[in-house]
Amino acid sequence: MEKGYISFILHAHLPFVRHPEYEEFLEERWLFEAITETYIPLLEMLDGLRRDSVGYALTLNLSPSLCNMLGDELLRDRYVVHLDKTLELCEKEVERTRFDTRFHAVALMYYHRFRRSKELFLNRYRRDIPEQFRKHQESGNLEIITCAATHGFLPLMEVHPEAVQAQIRAGVDSYRRFFGRDPRGIWIPECAYFEGLDKYLKKEGLKYFITETHGVLFARPRPKFGVYSGYYTPNHVAVFGRDAESSKSVWSSIEGYPGDYHYREYYRDVGFDLDYEYVKPYISSCGTRIFTGLKYYRITGQTPHKEPYQPERALETAASHAGNFMFNRQHQVTHLEQAMGRKPIILCPYDAELFGHWWFEGVQWLDFLFRKIWHDQDTVRLATPVQYLKQYPRNQVIEPAASSWGWKGYYEVWLNGSNDWIYPHLHKAQERMIETVRQYRGAGDVRARILNQMGRELLLAQSSDWAFMMKTGHFTEYARKRTVTHLERFDLLRTFLESESVNVERLREIEQRDNIFPELTYSVFQP
Repeated sequence: MEKGYISFILHAHLPFVRHPEYEEFLEERWLFEAITETYIPLLEMLDGLRRDSVGYALTLNLSPSLCNMLGDELLRDRYVVHLDKTLELCEKEVERTRFDTRFHAVALMYYHRFRRSKELFLNRYRRDIPEQFRKHQESGNLEIITCAATHGFLPLMEVHPEAVQAQIRAGVDSYRRFFGRDPRGIWIPECAYFEGLDKYLKKEGLKYFITETHGVLFARPRPKFGVYSGYYTPNHVAVFGRDAESSKSVWSSIEGYPGDYHYREYYRDVGFDLDYEYVKPYISSCGTRIFTGLKYYRITGQTPHKEPYQPERALETAASHAGNFMFNRQHQVTHLEQAMGRKPIILCPYDAELFGHWWFEGVQWLDFLFRKIWHDQDTVRLATPVQYLKQYPRNQVIEPAASSWGWKGYYEVWLNGSNDWIYPHLHKAQERMIETVRQYRGAGDVRARILNQMGRELLLAQSSDWAFMMKTGHFTEYARKRTVTHLERFDLLRTFLESESVNVERLREIEQRDNIFPELTYSVFQP
């Protein structure tokens, strides 16, 4: 009989990036890289676990904005074009390294990897990634949860309750469209909680959410079992807090497994290493060097010098690290079970893109771990939050503390000198959206379309990704432009409502460009 549980929660999210006005757009590669390096490998892992009758439990959040991109035909077509270009580069690399024993095997690995990605995407998965995850959910081992519509940072919308409601309700509605059922759990964006958020979750029928460690530890009253149990909020929504000990060993590139010197070095890519004219057809159309996904070196150490990557050695290391993680969790749950008098749950939430994209061997590590837990011991088992709540339906009631999993643990990443200028504009747009819905609800077909599109533009402007990019200094100009562009379109649409004649062509153009959430209606903003 097991003494405790591990609950893996993977958060798969990307901001909505779709630019039909351009033949090729650099930031769309974020999606293409994630499909090849994370989402398809995760599906292959789940396929293999099901084939081999390995019992596992995994919770996966596929954010609404990500699902809408994965379901978009234009982006699906462009992904295939991206694969074809990368395969062309792989073929050239196989030939270029033919007599170089250091890199030829790795070049072949990339060629077969990208060719298999294309075959799986087109033939086995029929270009529909969310549908494949839905099938695994129906098998009973995978639990898919939702997120706020565009990953809006909810604590900074609290001034307008209707805006918080719209983010959550639109996320739930989008989930129903893709997965054909109601979601039971939600990953609140950035794990950012504010007091009273649970009433919005309760209203949409959500049963539980994930928060940062101190969101539980600093709760009122003090939680009896720390972060090693589920709890209920005053509105009877369950809350689970992250376990810092197990999390750091996976997400930290300094103290954790991903920094091992045998793993692949993310930052050394042929897009920067090889002759410019040679790689020019495979980098940005504007001529800027970018990552291609072909990386030939391992981490090696904290020096500029890097040794060639050895895939077999890296997989051996991943297997060893999986065994180490399991060993540590066995001792952790044994100690906790004795102290608590009940079976603990070790919550391990991570960005899904850590596995495969940032940590190249991460999906193999997960696969090794799940198989070891199933076959090699009986001290600890995998479980989802829902499964844990079924075993322990009676839990302490607490009021979680304001928190996030950003730097310093609160809201500073999303509200600081680099991005604070956006919030007066967002708050004004939220206020206008609520007023406009109140004024024009029940209007005719065209005006209903305008209201619906105003809602989409506001949701897109609220994405926490833009403020995050401004803070980190990466893609800052793009983040600024996206925020301003969506707010400008929002204001333009509002002028259409007040005009006697509507520019229907312009409305149609905006609808086709920002086509996220086709099911959305302005009613999500109604009190």
